[in-house]
Amino acid sequence: MYFRFENLEVWKDAKAFVNEIYGATKSFPKDEQFGLTSQIRRAALSVLLNITEGSDRKSDAELKRFLRISITSVEEVIAALYIAKDQSMIDQPEFSGLYKKANEIVARINSLIRTLSQS
Repeated sequence: MYFRFENLEVWKDAKAFVNEIYGATKSFPKDEQFGLTSQIRRAALSVLLNITEGSDRKSDAELKRFLRISITSVEEVIAALYIAKDQSMIDQPEFSGLYKKANEIVARINSLIRTLSQS
C-alpha cells in the first residue's frame, strides 16, 4: 500500500529539504534550541506536511490551497536562514545551497499548481 503523496516528486524534494535543514541546524547554539532552531525546523516540516495533507484532499482546488501554504512555509525558512547567516550560525555557501534548494522546491510546487489548474 502507498499514500498518494509518496508518488509526488515535490514531496520527495521537500522531505530531503527537511533533512538538510535538520542537519544545518544541529550546530546552532544551544540557547537557540527553542528559538531559531525550532522555528526553521517547524517551517521546513510545514512545507512537507502541507504537501502531504493537501495530497489527500478531495479536490484539486484544495490541494492547490495547501501547496500555496507550503510555498509560504518555504519563504519562512528562507527568512529564518537569513537571520541564521547574519548571526554566523551558517556560512554563505551553506546558505546559498539551502536557498537554491528552496527555490527548486517552490518551482516544483508552482509547476504542480499550474498542472492542476489546467486539468
